[in-house]
Parts: sequence; structure tokens; C-alpha cells
Amino acid sequence: MQVTIDRHSGFCAGVTGAIRRAENELQQTGQLYCLGDIVHNGQEVKRLEQLGLETIDYDDLRTIRHARVLLRAHGEPPSTYWIAAQNGNTIIDGTCPVVKRLQERIAACYNTHKHDNPAAQIVIFGKRGHAEVIGLQGQTNNTAIVLERPEEAEQLDYTRPIYLFSQTTKSVEEFNKLVEIIEARKTRLRDHDITTSRPDESAPFEYYDTICRSVANRVELLKQFAREQDIVLFVGGAKSSNAAVLFNHCKEANELCYFLTGPGDLTDELTAACRQTDHVGICGATSTPLWLMEQVRDAIRPLR
Repeated sequence: MQVTIDRHSGFCAGVTGAIRRAENELQQTGQLYCLGDIVHNGQEVKRLEQLGLETIDYDDLRTIRHARVLLRAHGEPPSTYWIAAQNGNTIIDGTCPVVKRLQERIAACYNTHKHDNPAAQIVIFGKRGHAEVIGLQGQTNNTAIVLERPEEAEQLDYTRPIYLFSQTTKSVEEFNKLVEIIEARKTRLRDHDITTSRPDESAPFEYYDTICRSVANRVELLKQFAREQDIVLFVGGAKSSNAAVLFNHCKEANELCYFLTGPGDLTDELTAACRQTDHVGICGATSTPLWLMEQVRDAIRPLR
């Protein structure tokens, strides 16, 4: 039996950068607060906690004083920086550079158009309540409209300007579908809607593909890897939305794909299935550490 770890799986650059910042701080001081889980993987969080990292929430942020606080790769709204400054806390900013640039673009769009008449609609294609999306909404004083699915585009006001951005980890295909729906609706209004006296030209639609390609490109690479295996063991965090999405893509490519949070999830039935195959593939999400996939590999290898 050959066990192969997908070389394209594991931490994205943004997560890697945040974890390195945490490790560097902990090496120097032995203690560091992190606002929210640094990554949606319980085992990696536990590893860093053993080094001195303490995970806090927003209520904690309002009470701690003169501490060093790490912001994870997802990014934060401006209010988080303000609260930290009021309490004399030092921010260690681990925001992914791709997310940081997106925040700046949305903030610039908001400041440019916030006094437009008719009022502009800044739209974010993303998951409501996701940490990155909360940070993006914060750039617009929480006025941005969040759409989770392309079909939700019908709720927009097409007589007002629309400026569309995307959460960095969304599907390129779904984003393009959303753009098509909005453009088709605007065409219908221009050609057939006689109830509005405002010409279509006065309500522009601009969209910006702000999806991180290092994450988006993983889908096809993951599918290709899954097709080459007899059985696929997908390792991911139970709270990771990225893991859930990538696992579903993996399952589409190979129905013998199984979700694990770690080697402890290897059941007797799955172990027996691995014994009967020639190729077992191990892959994971952008929040899955390599060392955890290696632990799963090492747990499988004694079966050879």
C-alpha cells in the first residue's frame, strides 16, 4: 500500500504567516493573546497554546490591558484596532496580505461613494458571520450587503449603483455566476422596465474578482489528486468552512473520500478498507497543518 500526502494541501501563505508571527512572539515572551482561534484546526490551536498562546474573544479584548494581541489571518474591522488602542494593548497584525489589500479596496470604495445619490450598494459575496467577512463589512461601517449565494442577487436595488467584491476564499465559478445574474437583471431593467424614470446608465455596476488564486486553484489540483487514489483521507478542522468546501469537491472526484480531524478518527472499518487498496491519498484544507497529515500517514503506514 502506497500512502501519499498531497503536496498542494496544508496551510495557505496567510495562515503560515500568522502562525510564524505567533511562534516568533512566543519565543521572545512566552505569552501572547490571540483574538479568536488562530486557525480553524483544534490540534494546531492546542499546539500553540502549549507554547503560551491564549485564545480570547471580543469580551476579553475589552477588559485586558497593556497586553500583546495577535490578529489572525482573517483580518478584523477597524473597531477592533480602536478597542485595543483604548486599552493600551499592542496589536501583532497577522492579517493575510491578500485580505489586507481587499480591506483597503473596500474602504476606499466606501469612502469614495458613501455620499452618492442615489446611495451606492457595496456588496460582498461571502459567508455571513465569517471572520473575514466581518472584517470586510467593518470597512464600510457595517453598511455592506452580504450575499452568500448567487441567487440572493434578486434582493439588490438595481436602480442604485452596485460595487461587488468577494471574500477571498469563495468559489470563482459562483462569483462569475453572481456577476452574470446581476448583469442579466440590469439588462432586463434597461430593456423592459418602464416603471423607473432613472436611466440604467445612472446606476453603474462594477465588480472586482478579489478571490485568492492560491486557494481557488487548489480545487482542481485536489480533484486531480483524489482521482489518482483508491481511497482519500481528507484531514480538516471541524469548524473550518474551507475544509467543508474542499472536502465536498474531493468527494465529487472520488466517492471513497473520508473526513478526519486527525488519526484518532481512523475507524476499524476505514482501516480495513485501506488494507484492501494499493493507493491511499491524504490531503487537507488551507487550515490543516502538515504535521497532522503526517500523523495520519504514520497511523496508516503500519498496515503495509
